[in-house]
Amino acid sequence: MRKFVVLLLLMVYTLQAETIFAEPKPDILEPRKIVFSIKSAKDEDIHHVLSSANNVLKFYGPEKVNMKIIAYYHGIRALLKKENEIAQRVNALMQLEVEFVACGNTMQTKNIKEEDLVDDTEVVTAGIVEIVERVKEGWIYIIP
Repeated sequence: MRKFVVLLLLMVYTLQAETIFAEPKPDILEPRKIVFSIKSAKDEDIHHVLSSANNVLKFYGPEKVNMKIIAYYHGIRALLKKENEIAQRVNALMQLEVEFVACGNTMQTKNIKEEDLVDDTEVVTAGIVEIVERVKEGWIYIIP
């Protein structure tokens, strides 16, 4: 029985394949360019995006990724200073050079001022347009 379990574990382990990188392989000179969006105000949805971004950074290494996370609609909540737990996660990702972008149209609609946002958040006119322009430049848009 013991040999069977060991054999089964070896088979399962060998079935896991390594990721094959597309060319050019990611490195400091050719980083992967990735954009995420946050449009929901639900904690679970916000944390899912932040965790997904963190997982990508862990896999590639932060030096091999350029990443933007764009918050618009109800997702603007993710960039508010007063949201302490979320703001801490945002700040931690910023330390890894992740750029956070807030939608100016959403801010205007919801009467949010720049000083209400986590420090170093970039504000653009329209979050959706920012996503379109990054995709046009060849960025990969991930919707977790």
